[in-house]
Amino acid sequence: MGGPGDPPEGTPEGAPGGGEDEYRSIVFDESFVRAARLQEFSARERMADHAPAVRHRAPMHRGLSRQALVLVVLIALAFGMAIYMGLRHPYETPADGPAEPLRMTVVPLAPQTAVPGSTDLDQLYERSPAAHFRIGAEGITMPATRRTANFSDSQVVTALATAKDYLVASALDPEVLNGTTVRPPRVLLDPQLLDQFDRSFDHPAADGEHAPTGWMVRFDPSRAELADSAVRVRGTLRAAESGPGTLEVVADHTYVYALRPAGADEEAAASLFTVRRELHFRFDRDDLRSHRAEVVVATVRAGPLACAEDAANHLRPLLAGQTAGAGGPAGTDPYATAGTTALCGVLAQGAQPKV
Repeated sequence: MGGPGDPPEGTPEGAPGGGEDEYRSIVFDESFVRAARLQEFSARERMADHAPAVRHRAPMHRGLSRQALVLVVLIALAFGMAIYMGLRHPYETPADGPAEPLRMTVVPLAPQTAVPGSTDLDQLYERSPAAHFRIGAEGITMPATRRTANFSDSQVVTALATAKDYLVASALDPEVLNGTTVRPPRVLLDPQLLDQFDRSFDHPAADGEHAPTGWMVRFDPSRAELADSAVRVRGTLRAAESGPGTLEVVADHTYVYALRPAGADEEAAASLFTVRRELHFRFDRDDLRSHRAEVVVATVRAGPLACAEDAANHLRPLLAGQTAGAGGPAGTDPYATAGTTALCGVLAQGAQPKV
């Protein structure tokens, strides 16, 4: 007989407490039940004999996925390539060192006879060697360019364009020519040259380093003024690599100015004044990036001038009808350890207009 409360037939098979219950030792706690995944199969799945009782989920991958790993590798390669190119890129080459001071020579050219003049400016130009010169910046023509071993074509063009800008600012700007300002050429100089430039104008001297007329063309405003702002120009520009980190540009130009006495009316006779300038520019990669130039050599020959006149601070032209007179350049002391030899030349007759 069964115990109290048991069915007359005994405990049914499979019911709790049944002696033959194979799951008697298994306890399903609340957390296990909550974590269980329930899945309802579709009718098609239930009808298929071969359908598995449980659908297996794809195992979760620990760590980085394949796509993330590929992305990390690509970023690392790009970063490494950027560092490599940065070390080898020509723009990152350091400058070669401090800029050299400008060395300058200004040579006055004295006329052998009275300076010819005319009230007809066109006639003056047509009867002079400048008859076929171009006007202003158009006379400073850019040459054909090509890359060098260490500089690209665009870098060579930049060097030539910066040199041309300096020539225009220092020899064609009317305010520079009449002595009103010095700023246009100054802003185009390498900063390391600015101290020498400023000393040249604060304390001008014919010592080969501090003559304002070595930096720019400027006339004594008390002596002469422009009769025509259309300055005639002809010359050449050429660029070459002088080292792995340096480009050099040589500018050789002749400028012809029409001048009349300061304060004179337009009916006064004008005369021509000629300046031959050869400038050597140097550019490192910092100069190219900042559109600045190092001027390292300036050779200036100008006339008609009197040899006895000081041409370091201003050019003091001899005007129509004037002569050079007696006297030569200032004396040179061979015992002096500083300074340069005073020079003066003779202006050829063929350089003057035939009027």
